[in-house]
Amino acid sequence: MSRVCQLTGKRPIAGNNVSHSNRRTKRRFLPNLIKKRFFIPETGEWVTLKVATSTLRTINKLGIYEYLKDAQRKGMNVGTKLK
Repeated sequence: MSRVCQLTGKRPIAGNNVSHSNRRTKRRFLPNLIKKRFFIPETGEWVTLKVATSTLRTINKLGIYEYLKDAQRKGMNVGTKLK
């Protein structure tokens, strides 16, 4: 499974671990992803998405239907057909 948010496109980024003596070793910062099922009452269907928790906060604020409509308008593949 890829570690990419399906709605925002957040993905791992690279950085450094820095020790006390200032030695640097490569590391990865992974996004906080969860697999979540959403019910869309306007279409009457369930959609399973892998989303970042920060995206989940935005969905809770706007509502899943509005968020998916906006994402589809921006050209993202949202996994369902919306009107």
